[in-house]
Amino acid sequence: MKRKYPNEFLFAAVALLIIIIGVQTLYATWIRPTAHALLTDQARRARDPTYIPERSVYVIVKDYEQESCMIMLLWAVSILTYKAIHLRREQRVLENDLVRVPEGVKILPEDTREYARQIEAFEQNSGSYLLPRALLVALGRFAATRNVQDAANASHTVCQTEGDRLDSELSMLRYIAWAIPAIGFIGTVRGIGNALGQAQKAVTGDISGVTSGLGITFNSTLIALLFSVMVMFLLHALQRTQERFVLDAESYLDDRLIRHMYVR
Repeated sequence: MKRKYPNEFLFAAVALLIIIIGVQTLYATWIRPTAHALLTDQARRARDPTYIPERSVYVIVKDYEQESCMIMLLWAVSILTYKAIHLRREQRVLENDLVRVPEGVKILPEDTREYARQIEAFEQNSGSYLLPRALLVALGRFAATRNVQDAANASHTVCQTEGDRLDSELSMLRYIAWAIPAIGFIGTVRGIGNALGQAQKAVTGDISGVTSGLGITFNSTLIALLFSVMVMFLLHALQRTQERFVLDAESYLDDRLIRHMYVR
């Protein structure tokens, strides 16, 4: 199959590498230093014993689990964007009249070669899309069997197969949607473990270690759930668009080609 798009696996790998470098740089140069400054404002705390460090978004996202969740979120968005762009190009093909059958004109089995040449010319110039492939399969089956129902079944099978392929290619996004809350749970366990490790100090009245551990717990859970909801929303929106595209392609085939076929 001729492709004009980068290999999706290569794109995903390169995007992940760039995102890791970018997010790590952002955390090292901005987020963690800012969060550390907010949490260790010793001068103000010395002047005001009742001072409580500001609850900032930098403090909420400063830990490694939140950083990992952000990397996974941006990676999912990059893959979703890649798929959405490719799907949009597929949808634009539906706006073309590839068969050009005037109203009232019938397509006979002997005419299929002429119409197939038009579609092949478009496919050579534009790359491999679902609609040209389905049209060529329908015309080829009609020429071979001289049966309209066989041609319709063949073209719809191509569309259904493409729909299954598009759905299977969402497996990586489904994995990311599962991995984000899992990473958040790791932060929850780590935070609880840190809090329990400081329990002895809490008995003496120093609860800073316990509160720090519980902060990791709640912050990682919050960010993981929030990012997971975002990924799931985008994933379902893309899946719905893909399903609608396949249905539109089947309607195109029925309206622009199948209903014009005729056997004497």
